[in-house]
Amino acid sequence: MHSRGADVAPAGRAREVERGARDVLDPVHFDYLAGGAGDERTLTGNEDAFTRRRLVPRVLRGPGPVDLSTDLPGVRLAAPVVVAPTAFHRLAHRDGEVATAAGVAAAGGLLTVSTMATTAVEDIAAAGAALWFQLYVQPDRAFTAALVARAEAAGCRALVLTVDSPVRGRHARDERHGFTELPAGVVCENLRAADGRVRDLVVDPDLGWDAVAWLRGTTSLPVLVKGVLHPADARLAVEHGVDGIVVSNHGGRQLDGAVSTLDALPAVAEAVAGRVPVLLDGGVRSGVDALVALALGADAVMLGRPVLWGLALGGADGVRAVLEDLTDELAHAMALVGAHRPADLTPDLVTVP
Repeated sequence: MHSRGADVAPAGRAREVERGARDVLDPVHFDYLAGGAGDERTLTGNEDAFTRRRLVPRVLRGPGPVDLSTDLPGVRLAAPVVVAPTAFHRLAHRDGEVATAAGVAAAGGLLTVSTMATTAVEDIAAAGAALWFQLYVQPDRAFTAALVARAEAAGCRALVLTVDSPVRGRHARDERHGFTELPAGVVCENLRAADGRVRDLVVDPDLGWDAVAWLRGTTSLPVLVKGVLHPADARLAVEHGVDGIVVSNHGGRQLDGAVSTLDALPAVAEAVAGRVPVLLDGGVRSGVDALVALALGADAVMLGRPVLWGLALGGADGVRAVLEDLTDELAHAMALVGAHRPADLTPDLVTVP
């Protein structure tokens, strides 16, 4: 499960990188990172939703370079691509989230640090990447507030509140392997309390919209909510003052049978009506996928598993290569559909045959 060098993580396609990661990772750890809930219908459905779409390009749209620059809460990015929060990067590479952050920094991107990171947020920040912080609000609100303060002090530019986990998803692959605990010496460093003890993550079935108000009263950082699929929840999120919405089904890891994020996106975007940024998380494997999501209403996309596969193969260089490849492909595809900026991408450019 160690890096074989950056040369094996070329700016290639996501499937090539995934196959390479499978070859070098412990099968138990690969299945944890790759797997989804139940029969994995939602996991595969996220990608299948993109394969069903086709592009209808426009032509003779005038000269000018493609400009991918995008404004999101707390940050201006060179491209509308954000690294999604994923747990346990040290299962993919010995340097874990520090290597991920170094690769993101080299690509000029934005990393969303998971509460379940195997490296402390302070150490991740030292790698120099722009950061958001993904948060599970714990029943112990004092501990949660202390964690928020750590993220803010480390320089994180926004909080991403996960709202789709009142209970944990059931993962058949992990049950088959008997994977119930991390390897020796690997812990969730962001859950380490002041006394040095590493707490267990508690998912809270009683969490409600009042948590957003509590969080906004705890920090000056922008707050996004991640895990929205229903347009009514998108409207409620805006009414409760969030700064952004992430359309996500947790990468297919929570409710098997949930709608794909791409299929849910248009109704959520319509409900939000441009009042806050909308991001899409789940199933993005190429620049063309990113283009489709942007055309159907996303302001940016999140990229999860492909980053882990790049990390497994090439450490920081592998992460950088994955991000640069996808961004380059997005710019190329935009030129071919007649778009100069993400705002030029509209739903009429996408069809389902």
